[in-house]
Amino acid sequence: MASEFDLIARHFTRPARRARLGVGDDCALLEVTPGHELAISTDMLVADTHFFPDTDPRRLGHKTLAVNLSDIAAMGARPTSAVLSLALPAADEAWIAAFAAGFFALADEHGVELVGGDTTRTSRTLTLNVTILGEVLAGQAVRRSGARVGDDIWVSGTLGDAALGLAALKKEVTLPAAEHDYCVSRLEMPTPRVALGLALRGVARSMLDVSDGLAGDLAHIAHASHVAAQVDADVLPLSPALRGVARELALRCALTGGDDYELCFTAAADARAQVEAAGRAAGVAVTRIGAILPAAADAPAVGFVDSAGHALVQQYGGYDHFGA
Repeated sequence: MASEFDLIARHFTRPARRARLGVGDDCALLEVTPGHELAISTDMLVADTHFFPDTDPRRLGHKTLAVNLSDIAAMGARPTSAVLSLALPAADEAWIAAFAAGFFALADEHGVELVGGDTTRTSRTLTLNVTILGEVLAGQAVRRSGARVGDDIWVSGTLGDAALGLAALKKEVTLPAAEHDYCVSRLEMPTPRVALGLALRGVARSMLDVSDGLAGDLAHIAHASHVAAQVDADVLPLSPALRGVARELALRCALTGGDDYELCFTAAADARAQVEAAGRAAGVAVTRIGAILPAAADAPAVGFVDSAGHALVQQYGGYDHFGA
Protein backbone atom coordinates (compact mmCIF):
# COMPACT_ATOMS: atom_id res chain seq x y z
CA MET A 1 0.00 0.00 0.00
CA ALA A 2 1.28 3.46 -0.88
CA SER A 3 2.29 5.68 2.04
CA GLU A 4 0.76 9.09 2.73
CA PHE A 5 3.81 10.77 1.23
CA ASP A 6 3.77 8.54 -1.84
CA LEU A 7 0.14 9.51 -2.47
CA ILE A 8 0.90 13.22 -2.08
CA ALA A 9 3.91 13.00 -4.36
CA ARG A 10 2.06 10.98 -6.99
CA HIS A 11 -1.25 12.83 -7.12
CA PHE A 12 -0.85 16.31 -5.62
CA THR A 13 2.70 17.51 -6.21
CA ARG A 14 3.49 19.71 -9.18
CA PRO A 15 6.43 22.02 -9.86
CA ALA A 16 5.86 25.47 -8.35
CA ARG A 17 5.04 28.08 -10.99
CA ARG A 18 4.31 31.33 -9.19
CA ALA A 19 4.95 30.30 -5.59
CA ARG A 20 8.48 30.66 -4.33
CA LEU A 21 8.01 27.30 -2.62
CA GLY A 22 5.09 24.93 -3.09
CA VAL A 23 4.17 21.43 -1.93
CA GLY A 24 6.78 19.47 0.03
CA ASP A 25 8.01 21.73 2.83
CA ASP A 26 6.52 22.80 6.16
CA CYS A 27 5.06 25.94 4.60
CA ALA A 28 4.51 27.33 1.14
CA LEU A 29 6.15 30.65 0.35
CA LEU A 30 4.06 33.08 -1.69
CA GLU A 31 4.41 36.62 -2.96
CA VAL A 32 1.61 39.17 -3.14
CA THR A 33 1.58 41.44 -6.16
CA PRO A 34 2.38 45.02 -5.12
CA GLY A 35 -0.72 47.18 -4.79
CA HIS A 36 -2.97 44.20 -4.15
CA GLU A 37 -4.68 42.73 -1.11
CA LEU A 38 -4.80 39.03 -0.26
CA ALA A 39 -8.26 37.41 -0.35
CA ILE A 40 -8.53 34.17 1.66
CA SER A 41 -11.46 31.79 2.11
CA THR A 42 -11.96 28.23 3.27
CA ASP A 43 -14.76 25.70 2.80
CA MET A 44 -15.23 22.21 4.17
CA LEU A 45 -17.20 19.46 2.45
CA VAL A 46 -18.35 16.51 4.56
CA ALA A 47 -19.84 13.27 3.22
CA ASP A 48 -23.57 12.87 3.93
CA THR A 49 -23.82 16.61 4.66
CA HIS A 50 -22.50 18.26 1.50
CA PHE A 51 -22.34 15.28 -0.86
CA PHE A 52 -23.28 11.63 -1.12
CA PRO A 53 -20.38 9.27 -0.33
CA ASP A 54 -20.77 7.55 -3.71
CA THR A 55 -20.43 10.80 -5.69
CA ASP A 56 -18.12 10.40 -8.68
CA PRO A 57 -14.68 11.35 -7.30
CA ARG A 58 -13.73 13.39 -10.37
CA ARG A 59 -16.87 15.48 -9.92
CA LEU A 60 -16.14 15.74 -6.22
CA GLY A 61 -12.63 17.02 -6.93
CA HIS A 62 -14.16 19.69 -9.16
CA LYS A 63 -16.71 20.74 -6.56
CA THR A 64 -14.21 20.83 -3.71
CA LEU A 65 -12.32 23.59 -5.51
CA ALA A 66 -15.34 25.20 -7.20
CA VAL A 67 -17.06 26.18 -3.95
CA ASN A 68 -13.91 28.01 -2.88
CA LEU A 69 -13.41 29.69 -6.25
CA SER A 70 -16.97 30.96 -5.90
CA ASP A 71 -16.04 32.79 -2.70
CA ILE A 72 -13.10 34.44 -4.45
CA ALA A 73 -15.39 35.43 -7.33
CA ALA A 74 -17.83 37.03 -4.90
CA MET A 75 -15.16 39.47 -3.76
CA GLY A 76 -14.14 40.44 -7.28
CA ALA A 77 -10.75 38.80 -6.71
CA ARG A 78 -8.54 36.69 -8.95
CA PRO A 79 -7.67 33.22 -7.54
CA THR A 80 -3.99 32.34 -7.32
CA SER A 81 -3.32 29.33 -5.08
CA ALA A 82 -4.93 26.78 -2.80
CA VAL A 83 -4.22 24.43 0.09
CA LEU A 84 -6.05 21.08 0.18
CA SER A 85 -6.64 18.81 3.18
CA LEU A 86 -8.23 15.37 2.99
CA ALA A 87 -9.48 13.10 5.78
CA LEU A 88 -9.88 9.74 4.04
CA PRO A 89 -11.42 6.51 5.39
CA ALA A 90 -9.09 4.55 3.08
CA ALA A 91 -6.16 5.15 0.74
CA ASP A 92 -8.06 4.12 -2.39
CA GLU A 93 -5.59 5.16 -5.04
CA ALA A 94 -8.03 4.94 -7.96
CA TRP A 95 -10.46 7.20 -6.07
CA ILE A 96 -7.66 9.65 -5.18
CA ALA A 97 -6.42 9.75 -8.78
CA ALA A 98 -9.90 10.57 -10.09
CA PHE A 99 -10.46 13.19 -7.38
CA ALA A 100 -7.12 14.83 -8.19
CA ALA A 101 -7.94 14.84 -11.90
CA GLY A 102 -11.18 16.73 -11.28
CA PHE A 103 -9.51 19.13 -8.88
CA PHE A 104 -6.63 19.98 -11.19
CA ALA A 105 -8.78 20.28 -14.30
CA LEU A 106 -10.64 23.17 -12.66
CA ALA A 107 -7.47 24.53 -11.05
CA ASP A 108 -5.76 24.72 -14.43
CA GLU A 109 -8.80 26.42 -15.96
CA HIS A 110 -8.48 29.23 -13.41
CA GLY A 111 -4.71 29.35 -13.04
CA VAL A 112 -4.77 28.08 -9.45
CA GLU A 113 -1.63 26.51 -8.02
CA LEU A 114 -1.87 23.87 -5.27
CA VAL A 115 0.81 24.90 -2.77
CA GLY A 116 0.23 22.62 0.22
CA GLY A 117 -2.19 20.78 2.46
CA ASP A 118 -2.51 17.66 4.56
CA THR A 119 -3.86 14.12 4.42
CA THR A 120 -4.95 11.90 7.27
CA ARG A 121 -6.78 8.63 7.71
CA THR A 122 -10.10 8.71 9.51
CA SER A 123 -12.34 5.91 10.75
CA ARG A 124 -15.27 8.26 10.42
CA THR A 125 -16.48 10.51 7.60
CA LEU A 126 -14.76 11.51 4.39
CA THR A 127 -13.96 15.21 4.82
CA LEU A 128 -12.47 17.60 2.27
CA ASN A 129 -11.21 21.10 2.94
CA VAL A 130 -9.70 23.79 0.74
CA THR A 131 -8.24 27.12 1.74
CA ILE A 132 -8.02 29.36 -1.30
CA LEU A 133 -6.04 32.53 -1.85
CA GLY A 134 -6.56 35.28 -4.36
CA GLU A 135 -5.58 38.84 -5.08
CA VAL A 136 -7.60 42.00 -5.58
CA LEU A 137 -6.44 45.54 -6.20
CA ALA A 138 -6.20 47.36 -2.87
CA GLY A 139 -9.54 48.92 -1.96
CA GLN A 140 -11.46 47.26 -4.82
CA ALA A 141 -12.82 44.12 -3.15
CA VAL A 142 -16.62 43.95 -3.42
CA ARG A 143 -18.08 43.43 0.05
CA ARG A 144 -21.51 42.53 1.37
CA SER A 145 -21.84 45.88 3.13
CA GLY A 146 -22.01 48.23 0.12
CA ALA A 147 -25.68 47.99 -0.91
CA ARG A 148 -27.57 51.29 -1.00
CA VAL A 149 -31.25 52.12 -1.05
CA GLY A 150 -32.37 52.27 -4.69
CA ASP A 151 -29.87 49.68 -5.90
CA ASP A 152 -31.00 46.95 -8.26
CA ILE A 153 -30.57 43.34 -7.14
CA TRP A 154 -29.10 40.95 -9.72
CA VAL A 155 -28.21 37.28 -9.94
CA SER A 156 -26.16 35.34 -12.43
CA GLY A 157 -27.18 32.17 -14.25
CA THR A 158 -30.22 30.23 -13.06
CA LEU A 159 -31.31 29.39 -9.54
CA GLY A 160 -32.53 26.19 -7.92
CA ASP A 161 -31.13 23.58 -10.31
CA ALA A 162 -28.80 22.06 -7.71
CA ALA A 163 -31.59 21.81 -5.14
CA LEU A 164 -33.83 20.10 -7.70
CA GLY A 165 -30.96 17.74 -8.54
CA LEU A 166 -30.60 16.89 -4.86
CA ALA A 167 -34.33 16.24 -4.58
CA ALA A 168 -34.10 13.93 -7.59
CA LEU A 169 -31.19 11.98 -6.09
CA LYS A 170 -33.15 11.62 -2.85
CA LYS A 171 -36.14 10.28 -4.84
CA GLU A 172 -38.31 13.18 -3.69
CA VAL A 173 -39.11 14.12 -7.28
CA THR A 174 -38.91 12.31 -10.60
CA LEU A 175 -37.53 14.22 -13.58
CA PRO A 176 -37.15 13.33 -17.27
CA ALA A 177 -33.70 11.87 -17.95
CA ALA A 178 -32.22 14.98 -19.56
CA GLU A 179 -33.45 17.32 -16.81
CA HIS A 180 -32.31 14.85 -14.14
CA ASP A 181 -28.79 14.70 -15.56
CA TYR A 182 -28.63 18.49 -15.98
CA CYS A 183 -29.72 19.24 -12.42
CA VAL A 184 -27.44 16.61 -10.88
CA SER A 185 -24.55 18.02 -12.89
CA ARG A 186 -25.34 21.49 -11.54
CA LEU A 187 -25.27 20.03 -8.02
CA GLU A 188 -22.07 18.07 -8.42
CA MET A 189 -20.12 20.34 -10.80
CA PRO A 190 -21.05 23.98 -10.11
CA THR A 191 -19.53 26.72 -12.26
CA PRO A 192 -17.69 29.37 -10.22
CA ARG A 193 -18.36 32.81 -11.74
CA VAL A 194 -14.81 34.11 -11.45
CA ALA A 195 -14.84 36.03 -14.74
CA LEU A 196 -18.09 37.76 -13.83
CA GLY A 197 -16.80 38.71 -10.39
CA LEU A 198 -13.78 40.35 -11.99
CA ALA A 199 -15.92 42.13 -14.57
CA LEU A 200 -18.17 43.56 -11.84
CA ARG A 201 -15.41 45.32 -9.93
CA GLY A 202 -16.23 48.99 -9.85
CA VAL A 203 -19.82 48.24 -10.94
CA ALA A 204 -21.33 46.07 -8.18
CA ARG A 205 -21.74 47.80 -4.83
CA SER A 206 -22.22 44.58 -2.85
CA MET A 207 -21.90 40.92 -3.76
CA LEU A 208 -21.83 37.37 -2.45
CA ASP A 209 -22.20 33.88 -3.83
CA VAL A 210 -25.41 31.91 -3.43
CA SER A 211 -24.37 28.83 -1.50
CA ASP A 212 -27.14 28.45 1.10
CA GLY A 213 -30.12 29.69 -0.91
CA LEU A 214 -30.91 33.13 -2.31
CA ALA A 215 -33.29 34.07 0.52
CA GLY A 216 -30.76 33.49 3.27
CA ASP A 217 -27.74 34.77 1.38
CA LEU A 218 -29.41 37.99 0.24
CA ALA A 219 -30.34 38.58 3.88
CA HIS A 220 -26.60 38.70 4.63
CA ILE A 221 -26.25 41.65 2.24
CA ALA A 222 -29.29 43.33 3.80
CA HIS A 223 -27.97 42.95 7.34
CA ALA A 224 -24.40 43.96 6.49
CA SER A 225 -25.61 47.02 4.55
CA HIS A 226 -28.40 47.98 7.02
CA VAL A 227 -31.05 47.89 4.29
CA ALA A 228 -33.90 45.65 3.16
CA ALA A 229 -34.33 43.72 -0.07
CA GLN A 230 -37.43 43.07 -2.15
CA VAL A 231 -37.40 40.27 -4.73
CA ASP A 232 -39.90 39.77 -7.54
CA ALA A 233 -40.42 36.01 -7.52
CA ASP A 234 -41.94 36.10 -11.01
CA VAL A 235 -38.69 37.21 -12.66
CA LEU A 236 -36.33 34.73 -11.01
CA PRO A 237 -34.14 33.08 -13.67
CA LEU A 238 -35.23 29.45 -13.84
CA SER A 239 -34.02 26.72 -16.15
CA PRO A 240 -36.46 24.65 -18.23
CA ALA A 241 -36.08 21.92 -15.60
CA LEU A 242 -37.38 24.24 -12.86
CA ARG A 243 -40.12 25.59 -15.08
CA GLY A 244 -41.29 22.05 -15.63
CA VAL A 245 -42.14 21.37 -11.97
CA ALA A 246 -44.86 22.75 -9.70
CA ARG A 247 -44.49 26.47 -8.94
CA GLU A 248 -44.12 26.02 -5.18
CA LEU A 249 -41.38 23.42 -5.64
CA ALA A 250 -39.62 25.66 -8.16
CA LEU A 251 -39.75 28.64 -5.78
CA ARG A 252 -38.57 26.58 -2.85
CA CYS A 253 -35.59 25.29 -4.85
CA ALA A 254 -34.73 28.73 -6.26
CA LEU A 255 -35.08 30.64 -3.00
CA THR A 256 -34.03 28.22 -0.27
CA GLY A 257 -31.98 25.53 -2.04
CA GLY A 258 -28.23 25.69 -1.66
CA ASP A 259 -25.33 24.83 -3.96
CA ASP A 260 -26.17 27.24 -6.79
CA TYR A 261 -22.84 29.09 -6.52
CA GLU A 262 -24.21 31.89 -8.64
CA LEU A 263 -23.42 35.51 -7.78
CA CYS A 264 -25.99 37.79 -6.18
CA PHE A 265 -25.07 41.47 -6.25
CA THR A 266 -26.44 44.98 -6.14
CA ALA A 267 -25.65 47.91 -8.40
CA ALA A 268 -26.93 51.42 -8.94
CA ALA A 269 -30.01 51.67 -11.15
CA ASP A 270 -28.06 53.80 -13.63
CA ALA A 271 -25.45 51.04 -14.00
CA ARG A 272 -27.75 48.55 -15.75
CA ALA A 273 -25.94 48.79 -19.07
CA GLN A 274 -22.61 48.21 -17.31
CA VAL A 275 -23.95 45.16 -15.48
CA GLU A 276 -25.27 43.67 -18.71
CA ALA A 277 -21.95 44.38 -20.43
CA ALA A 278 -20.14 42.59 -17.58
CA GLY A 279 -22.39 39.58 -18.08
CA ARG A 280 -21.70 39.51 -21.80
CA ALA A 281 -17.95 39.83 -21.21
CA ALA A 282 -18.05 36.91 -18.78
CA GLY A 283 -20.36 34.83 -20.97
CA VAL A 284 -23.07 34.42 -18.33
CA ALA A 285 -26.63 35.72 -18.17
CA VAL A 286 -27.47 38.26 -15.47
CA THR A 287 -31.03 38.98 -14.33
CA ARG A 288 -32.41 41.92 -12.37
CA ILE A 289 -34.68 40.43 -9.70
CA GLY A 290 -35.50 43.23 -7.28
CA ALA A 291 -34.47 46.36 -5.44
CA ILE A 292 -32.88 47.53 -2.23
CA LEU A 293 -35.25 49.38 0.13
CA PRO A 294 -34.86 51.16 3.46
CA ALA A 295 -34.72 48.80 6.42
CA ALA A 296 -37.83 48.68 8.59
CA ALA A 297 -38.02 47.29 12.11
CA ASP A 298 -41.38 45.61 11.47
CA ALA A 299 -40.46 44.01 8.13
CA PRO A 300 -38.20 41.08 7.15
CA ALA A 301 -34.75 41.79 5.75
CA VAL A 302 -35.81 40.10 2.49
CA GLY A 303 -39.36 40.18 1.18
CA PHE A 304 -40.87 38.43 -1.84
CA VAL A 305 -43.59 39.76 -4.11
CA ASP A 306 -45.19 38.78 -7.40
CA SER A 307 -45.01 40.89 -10.55
CA ALA A 308 -48.08 42.86 -9.41
CA GLY A 309 -46.31 43.82 -6.20
CA HIS A 310 -48.37 41.57 -3.93
CA ALA A 311 -46.47 39.94 -1.09
CA LEU A 312 -46.16 36.17 -1.31
CA VAL A 313 -48.06 34.37 1.42
CA GLN A 314 -45.15 31.96 1.85
CA GLN A 315 -41.94 33.63 2.94
CA TYR A 316 -38.58 31.92 2.62
CA GLY A 317 -35.29 31.51 4.44
CA GLY A 318 -31.92 29.99 3.58
CA TYR A 319 -30.10 26.87 4.69
CA ASP A 320 -28.43 26.87 8.12
CA HIS A 321 -26.22 23.98 9.24
CA PHE A 322 -27.30 24.47 12.85
CA GLY A 323 -30.82 25.79 12.22
CA ALA A 324 -33.89 24.21 13.70
